[in-house]
Amino acid sequence: MDDIIKAAVLGIVEGLTEYVPVSSTGHLLLMQHFFGFGDEGFGNTFAVLIQFGAILALLSIYFGRLVRLALGFFKDATDRRFVLGVLLAFLPAAVVGALAHDFIKGVLFNPWIVCVSLVVGGLVLVWVDSLDLKPRYRDVMAFSLPMYLLIGIFQCAAMVPGVSRSGATIVSAMLLGADRRSAAEFSFWLAMPTMFGAFVYDLYKSRGQLSLDNGIIVAVGFAVSFVAAWIVVKTFLGYVQRHGFALFAWWRVVVGTAGLIALALGY
Repeated sequence: MDDIIKAAVLGIVEGLTEYVPVSSTGHLLLMQHFFGFGDEGFGNTFAVLIQFGAILALLSIYFGRLVRLALGFFKDATDRRFVLGVLLAFLPAAVVGALAHDFIKGVLFNPWIVCVSLVVGGLVLVWVDSLDLKPRYRDVMAFSLPMYLLIGIFQCAAMVPGVSRSGATIVSAMLLGADRRSAAEFSFWLAMPTMFGAFVYDLYKSRGQLSLDNGIIVAVGFAVSFVAAWIVVKTFLGYVQRHGFALFAWWRVVVGTAGLIALALGY
């Protein structure tokens, strides 16, 4: 029962944080560090599996648009250009992730690095959100091709746990001329290939830890992650359009600072 409760809590954390600029990986690492999950090997695999719940939540909401985009790819130049743009943005992370996977998992997945990244990233988000930017783009399908590629290069910073994939995408898109809503929406589109690719690769790397013995725990975490992520995706764009990113930025600073204090005290 304790593991089921932990699975539900971790599923909520994954779902609520995956698509907002606070770093789901950083939050999960800190949760597992401070609260544990029994077998470390299974804990790492579990984190990979519940991520799939968040991926499916996003795909279920965007399913209609994905079908229209797939059909339009063969007859509409705008649709083809957007698909190319998403693939261009995905390419840098695919290359860096494949080449540096073992270093990232072995060295950078450290709670000290996570906490510092949360604080620094939060302050960067506060700064960008406070700038008097003059957006040139309000439609994700209108970004220039070089802009898509640059966003993808910036996304590679999120290989450091605590930086946040969506945070890196949103900050770079806004600095390159996107308004808040289109920057946040493109983070959803870029999440689809990026998260799915990372999920498949991590699942392959963790295949030795897979077992039906913990099926109920995985199912609970997966289901809770799906529901939480679905709620976030449905509400996030409207929220940031009205209120900006200050809530998420200061949440990062608070969590990162609390984590640093706890680590300094030996927890």
